[in-house]
Amino acid sequence: MEVILLNLKNNQITVGELLDNPASRAVLQRRFPMVMKHPLLGAARTVTLEQLIAFAQAYLPQGLIRETLQELRRA
Repeated sequence: MEVILLNLKNNQITVGELLDNPASRAVLQRRFPMVMKHPLLGAARTVTLEQLIAFAQAYLPQGLIRETLQELRRA
């Protein structure tokens, strides 16, 4: 069975692109359900994954970020 990896575009993929992909949206929903309900989520659609990681590092453990990135690549 061939594994197809999601192209995160060197973390330049946008939050909007991740949300529009059902598989990556499911990863984000499972790992961060409260964020997915936030009223400002739509405003973050143009933020890149790289920018999101830089912001999240102040609030989330590095291991959680690394695991989420691995799961997104497999989404």
